[in-house]
Amino acid sequence: MVTRSNPRSTVAVSITDRRPRTEPIFGVQFRVCMPAYHALMPGIRIIHRTSLPPAEAWRRVTDWERHGAQVPLTRTIIGTEPPTRVGTRFTARTGVGRITFDDPMEVALWQPPADASPGLVRLEKRGRAVTGWAEIGVRPGPAGGSVVEWREELHVRGLGRRFDPLVAAAGRLLFSRALARLLRG
Repeated sequence: MVTRSNPRSTVAVSITDRRPRTEPIFGVQFRVCMPAYHALMPGIRIIHRTSLPPAEAWRRVTDWERHGAQVPLTRTIIGTEPPTRVGTRFTARTGVGRITFDDPMEVALWQPPADASPGLVRLEKRGRAVTGWAEIGVRPGPAGGSVVEWREELHVRGLGRRFDPLVAAAGRLLFSRALARLLRG
């Protein structure tokens, strides 16, 4: 018997001899590792340390209009009235002229930092071209300042799974630069 396991999900397949017998001549059981869909999406994780206090770091990384200014050829269109809360919607529109694509997002979790507790915002990507989610967490740093963590899983429809590593690498580069700029000025 050959087995492989994966804590996320496992598929078991049995192969037996098809000749009419009361007992199979040989039996083999395979466990094929098939992670859940979300485990196949490109995972992006960026950690940035800053001297800013958590409240100021939070204000900067959740200023959605400034996000668009940090990403080349992108602008952010806010679809709901301020202040930001669960249900706030905005769209990052990227492109030149008539060649554009929209990345609509909705705030699914909104927990600003308070006192010594960390803050966390979760964005659900609701677009036709880009799907997935992003989370931005802000917590007090061990030596003062803040630690900002950006996690994102995204999938660009139409590219196929073989492009996921490229999408993840481009996302890491783009989002790490945007995060550094948001916290800088």
